[in-house]
Amino acid sequence: MGMMVTGRKVSETPDAVRYEFGLDRQFDRVLTIDKATWQASAEDGRFDSAAGAVVSKIKRAWQEQGEFPPGVVFAS
Repeated sequence: MGMMVTGRKVSETPDAVRYEFGLDRQFDRVLTIDKATWQASAEDGRFDSAAGAVVSKIKRAWQEQGEFPPGVVFAS
């Protein structure tokens, strides 16, 4: 069975960026990424495969475009 995780940017400061994310567009979790270190943490304390997938897509988009994307989708 596949997995679809979506994320959307909700805030960005000079130091960090925050995304709401979840399975099947539910956006029921929050992820914070430190811009200097790329340390990512989920607000609920669970850094699972869904959180990892969102961070991976965000980082790839950032590497390609030079900025944090407004949203990402991971499907497997």
